[in-house]
Amino acid sequence: MARGRGRTEDCNLSEARKRLEHARLYLDVADLTGGTNDPDLEYGPVAGSIAILAGIAAADAACCAALGHRSRSDNHQDAAGLLSQIEPGGREAARAMRRLIALKDSAHYGFLSLGSRELKQATRQAAALTEFAERVLLRSD
Repeated sequence: MARGRGRTEDCNLSEARKRLEHARLYLDVADLTGGTNDPDLEYGPVAGSIAILAGIAAADAACCAALGHRSRSDNHQDAAGLLSQIEPGGREAARAMRRLIALKDSAHYGFLSLGSRELKQATRQAAALTEFAERVLLRSD
């Protein structure tokens, strides 16, 4: 573990590809469970939680590919800090990660369901992180 990057774990391009695949799968499931066919958003918190997992997996993929390590901290803000080190586009990815993590408590632990606005935001941020990870991996191949 190096100073200034929190608790991390070394990883490689092969592991980055695996985490990107997980991100894509999580995003697909979030889209399926949080669909517009559910007017009461009964599955909103579940879809939001899965979207958050997609974003975390995408952040792992980008960091593994570009930096050779990923965050293993309990504080997801550390992952955002790592993302911000990736050029180009890391600062925007870090902002998406922060927005996504801001929804985590409501989605995972809240008594109130996520509204459609929050669910759309979670899905949008997770998709942005997944697209960023895809671009990073393309540069790494």
